[in-house]
Amino acid sequence: MTPTARREYVRAVRPRYTLAPWSAKRGILDEFCATTGYHRKYAIALLNRPQRPAEPARRRRPATYPEQVITILAAIWEAAGCPWSTRLHALLPLWLPWARRHFAIAPTLERQVRTISPRTIDRRLQTRKRQVRRRLYGRTKPGTLLKHHIPIRTQHWNVTTPGFAEVDLVSHSGNWADGEFLQSLNLTDIHTGWVESRAVLGKTQRAVRAAVAELRAALPFPLQGLDADNGSEFINLSLFQYCRAHQIQFTRGRPYKKDDNAHVEQKNWTSVRKLLGWDRYDSLEAQQAINDLYRHELRLMLNLYQPSVKLVRKTRVGARLRRQYDRPQTPLDRLLTSGGGDPGQVRALVRERARRDPFILAAAIDRKLQRIYRLANRRHSPRLALPGSTTPSPRFFPRPRHWNHDWFFLPRASRRSTTGAPVRI
Repeated sequence: MTPTARREYVRAVRPRYTLAPWSAKRGILDEFCATTGYHRKYAIALLNRPQRPAEPARRRRPATYPEQVITILAAIWEAAGCPWSTRLHALLPLWLPWARRHFAIAPTLERQVRTISPRTIDRRLQTRKRQVRRRLYGRTKPGTLLKHHIPIRTQHWNVTTPGFAEVDLVSHSGNWADGEFLQSLNLTDIHTGWVESRAVLGKTQRAVRAAVAELRAALPFPLQGLDADNGSEFINLSLFQYCRAHQIQFTRGRPYKKDDNAHVEQKNWTSVRKLLGWDRYDSLEAQQAINDLYRHELRLMLNLYQPSVKLVRKTRVGARLRRQYDRPQTPLDRLLTSGGGDPGQVRALVRERARRDPFILAAAIDRKLQRIYRLANRRHSPRLALPGSTTPSPRFFPRPRHWNHDWFFLPRASRRSTTGAPVRI
């Protein structure tokens, strides 16, 4: 029985039980316990309780924002890559001028879109939000060379200028770690949140050094510090000499402490894994296609149109930590506020953001990702189980239509991992 049905049944039996003689109450009580499944002592207390008057139905407040506003908001949310409510609220002033060209937005609707709160955005968009979390497996092997020459960064850089960055590799090995496969070298600036990525085939010293040099040239500000993990792809003489020749402060985190590289670890998900998934990429054609996306559309989307928040301070209140964040800003806005960077490159980026439509940019990312998905090595990529089955399917489920959506749209009871075990949602 449902809770509502139980309450109705109690209201129906209570008068009969109260007015019945003592000899008849035993039979009523047996029937009541058999029907509801309640314990006998609880049933006696429940039936002897005085009946309360039925509460009047609560009147729900009508929705403040009509469905047209939510439709416009959902379209911007999808085109922006499904950011959380605080970031979505921050990017609305930047995206709304371009949204007028794609949707017929009346002035009244635009005012409502600008005034909607992040909490209301969460509530009204909750039916559109689906997330599937899968475990991320790394392929890092510890490097022992030159460890005593590269100092450990024991505390986070408290920097107020751009140029101090964290770097990490994201593996695209799929289910098979043998042979050469692509790795995404992800570089994240700590102060501005600026992200640059490149795909390298293998993780040799020469390939990683060349990718770091290319990322350094692509940054609109000078690279002053580089922090990495203890993998042998970073802890080597080649990268050490490169950083010393270009006066770059080279440090490393503590072994097995991923929080030491928290900035880049977070971007590994949002800017790499969320787009390319866990498939295996091991061809030169795939490397060229991924780098074409990294060098053009994706870096513009992440750095010019995607606001992010930064942790300002943490305060301990009893046994809890109270975290305070600053207002969401794009990496370009933080770069402008800091006053650093190359003036010519910064002005060019500002002009680029003023003239480029983010909706067209998102569509271009979608097209390039569809081409990249077709270049994956399907033989050694993860497979999904068919609904109601514990064995992996021989075919792959199609990718989503949009570039930044999770691609698992099975019902909750049918979502399974590659081993057949239910995936934690």
